[in-house]
Amino acid sequence: MALGRGRRIESVNYWPGFVDALSTMLLVIIFLLSVFMLAQFFLSREVTGKDDALAKLNHQIEELTSLLAMERNTKNADEGKIALLSATLDRAQKTQQQLQNDALAGGAGADAAADKAKSAMSALDAQKEVTARALAQVDILNQQIAALRKQLAAIQDALDASQTSDRESQAKIADLGQRLNVALAQKVQELSRYRSDFFGRLRQILGSRPDIRVVGDRFVFESSVLFESAKADLSPAGKQSIDSLAAAVLDLEREIPPDIPWILRIDGHTDGKAITGGPFKSNWELSSARAIAVVQYLASKGVDPHFLAAAGFGEFQPIDNGTDDEALARNRRIELKLTER
Repeated sequence: MALGRGRRIESVNYWPGFVDALSTMLLVIIFLLSVFMLAQFFLSREVTGKDDALAKLNHQIEELTSLLAMERNTKNADEGKIALLSATLDRAQKTQQQLQNDALAGGAGADAAADKAKSAMSALDAQKEVTARALAQVDILNQQIAALRKQLAAIQDALDASQTSDRESQAKIADLGQRLNVALAQKVQELSRYRSDFFGRLRQILGSRPDIRVVGDRFVFESSVLFESAKADLSPAGKQSIDSLAAAVLDLEREIPPDIPWILRIDGHTDGKAITGGPFKSNWELSSARAIAVVQYLASKGVDPHFLAAAGFGEFQPIDNGTDDEALARNRRIELKLTER
């Protein structure tokens, strides 16, 4: 049908290549954002753990400070009691001295005063023991507070070191992103060069046929070149065309360096007419079956399957929105795309 209408000059549509370039750029950006978000997640978790430990230590310091204040208040109260008892002791000693001076005058009153003085001395000794224990507890609390302050200082140092490491990590991520962008750009340029050479070789092999053309970064066969209507088995003429294609792909395998992750994707497309009868229930199944048939035939000709992929798009990616026979024929096609794996 296409040959009957004569040869036409096809306009080159650069839009698919532009879309693929934007898709590649978007994937790179998403990858870099994922790396950055992952680094931020681990750093935030580490900082959160240190903040929790720091808050716990601050809480312990506050409790110990409160206990120290209570102990100091107790100490002040005890010192007041000691001062009171000391005054009592002084009075008792004075009374005892007075009683000793009056000992010759009468012994009964002197004995009572002496007993009273001894009782005061015992109470004073007991109070001194309580005060000594309180002071010992205060010393222990002071030592614990000093140790906690050392731990707090160590945690602060670790936090500062973590922040420094975070800044260094961010700098490394930025540098890695730049290197990755440069590397990807180089690989894309190399692959673009091989794509141009590959398509140029296909043009020489297949000739200037109106039903075989280049659209953007894709080499397009109209389905009538390879298949009969509503079928997914390669026709004899289609096999001859794929034989030439296989030879070009085999040459490409030998030329592209192994560090470039490339793949030849075979995309099947149909027109928008619904399928009635036959082995296929939808245009999607038909387009997928045709793409798979081309991939399997290329593999049978020696092409490494690791470099091949098949995809079916049904009627959902038309290149001509018209409804006449010519537009429908243009939409029924097999596309070859040399792209990144």
